[in-house]
Amino acid sequence: MIGQLHSVVIDAPDAHALAGFYAELLGLEVSKGGPGDDWVVVSGQGHRLAFQQAPDLVPPDWPDPQRPQQFHLDVYVPDVDEAEPQVLALGARKLPGGGGDFRVYADPAGHPFCLVWDA
Repeated sequence: MIGQLHSVVIDAPDAHALAGFYAELLGLEVSKGGPGDDWVVVSGQGHRLAFQQAPDLVPPDWPDPQRPQQFHLDVYVPDVDEAEPQVLALGARKLPGGGGDFRVYADPAGHPFCLVWDA
C-alpha cells in the first residue's frame, strides 16, 4: 500500500451549498469551510467528502458520453517524497498545479488524483 483514501472531491459551482446538501443527505456535518470558501469538507461516521469551487462547471448529463460523470481522489500519504516515485512507477504522471499540502497526478487513463500529506 502506498497511501490511504483521504477524500472524494466533487466540483461544484457553489461548494458550500453542495456540501450542505450532502451533509443533510448523509447525516454528516460541515467540518471545514463556509459560504464563499473554495474548499468545503463534510465528515462524520468515518467518512469524508470534499467540495471544490468550480464556477464554470459543466455538469454531467447522464448517460451522455459527451458529458460523463467526473470526480477525483485525494490519497493521504505520510511522506510525499517517498510516495511520488512509487505512483510514477505504477504509471501515473505528474500534472501542473499543487500546493503546500498536495500534488496533482493523472492515473494511467488520464483521471486526475492528488497525493495529500497535511490533512
